[in-house]
Amino acid sequence: MPHSEEWVTWESGNSRRKADAPLGEWGYPEQSSTRRVGLPESWATRCADAGNNAGMNDQSSPRHALIVGAGLAGSLLACYLAEMGWRVDVFERRSDPRAKGYLGGRSINLALSARGVWGLAGVGLDAHVLERDAIPMRGRMIHPPGGGATVFQPYSQDTNDAINSVSRGGLNLTLLEAAAAMPGVEFHFDQPCVDVDLDACAAMIHQPGGTTTRVQADLVIGADGAFAPVRLRLIKNDRFEYSQSYLEHGYKELMIPAAAELSEGALRGHSARDGFAMEPNALHIWPRGGAMMIALPNRDKSFTCTLFWPLDGEHGLTSLRTEDEVAAFFKQHYPDATPIMPTLVRDFRANPNGSLVTVRCWPWQWGGKTVVIGDAAHAIVPFYGQGMNCAFEDCRVLARCLSEHRDQREALEVFQAERKPNADAIADMALENFTEMRDKVGDARFLYRKRVEQTLHRLHRDRVHPQYNLVSFSTVPYVEARQSGRRLDALLEKLIARLPMGSREELGDVAWEGKVSEIGGELLAKSEAPVGAS
Repeated sequence: MPHSEEWVTWESGNSRRKADAPLGEWGYPEQSSTRRVGLPESWATRCADAGNNAGMNDQSSPRHALIVGAGLAGSLLACYLAEMGWRVDVFERRSDPRAKGYLGGRSINLALSARGVWGLAGVGLDAHVLERDAIPMRGRMIHPPGGGATVFQPYSQDTNDAINSVSRGGLNLTLLEAAAAMPGVEFHFDQPCVDVDLDACAAMIHQPGGTTTRVQADLVIGADGAFAPVRLRLIKNDRFEYSQSYLEHGYKELMIPAAAELSEGALRGHSARDGFAMEPNALHIWPRGGAMMIALPNRDKSFTCTLFWPLDGEHGLTSLRTEDEVAAFFKQHYPDATPIMPTLVRDFRANPNGSLVTVRCWPWQWGGKTVVIGDAAHAIVPFYGQGMNCAFEDCRVLARCLSEHRDQREALEVFQAERKPNADAIADMALENFTEMRDKVGDARFLYRKRVEQTLHRLHRDRVHPQYNLVSFSTVPYVEARQSGRRLDALLEKLIARLPMGSREELGDVAWEGKVSEIGGELLAKSEAPVGAS
């Protein structure tokens, strides 16, 4: 499933392709030639050090990890474990994307923020990924109904704060290449896990020839997504808690091409820059009260668009059945976007509708021999852009726990105790942020509240940290970020009651900011703890 607020969606990649090129099973077009992604020069040194770690292991042979899933979390965790001297086998049901290459093409993009960067930094891949793949987005660009002037809402008073649009396919290849270069790591493609023997710590792997092989390990790790076979096996256990809940909304991916592919007439009225049809360093949102569209930039100057609409009803994904209905509806509700979406009608009719699910389960580990991470443990809706970032945090924390605790069961218990409350917190915040993005970002009262919040943050930077900043631009635990957000909400309610909407126009900017600082300072002095303290 998707993972972003700032999640982003289908990408037209760095190389041109025909719009109807078939998608591979990893979500991007297939290509006959192999494409190597390239790794940092320092990676050879890390690989050599990992080999030395394996040789210095105080056990008679390296511990053996079996990872189910060669996606983002599985590949990153393989890097961590290899550096710790483990022998790692990664089994994946899909084919090897390196064999078919990465053309770019349409692939789900993701939002990489501070937590994900922290996860990559643990194995030295952060700067490499940010330099090669990322486009920084420093705020939301709101497109109001009727096609009026856009409004930019910065994420933070600090201009260095940004979330980054990255290609899922490109990032996955980078992590896969990095892990495969490590000593002791082996990938096995076209070999799905069909069952797990929890007592024996073994996985049953279906081979391409039709047979099933039993693979023994010291630790089985499920990094195999929201509908994970490893977790499905855990569900069969007594007292294993599991829930999944769907939104009434679904999603569909669309596309805005590079400015060079559009006519001058289509671009009229748009802030085309650097080859993009719109401002590239922003997350674009068309809030429509109960529905919305978002668009994020890609490296080839295109934008990936995602509709988050109800599945049914007047503004529903299943309600527009003919080409004329699609064209007329978008012209009415998204008038500024329609001229720069030349393949809109075709894409709307051809691209599938997706569902949005939240998954919770407990425990994440079983018997000290099996553990689930990422979406397999805590799939969330994409409206805070934290699915991948949370999974990358899982990888680094799990590696730390396995390193610090010699007893493997103890390590896994510490891991799940630390991560589960935080996963629940970001799942709740993601659901709440959907309402904000969909319904509030164009509301005058919401905009005033955000102005007060950011002004207070700027004037009392040591005491006030908005929830969004803590979630996206720090590694403060999600639980603490949510608690801080609640305290700040209460303080803002009191401040705005004394300095209501309209007071800025009456007082003028300088006097109004002085009042925000004065009243905010009084309220902060009365509070028991700093609002947003980490």
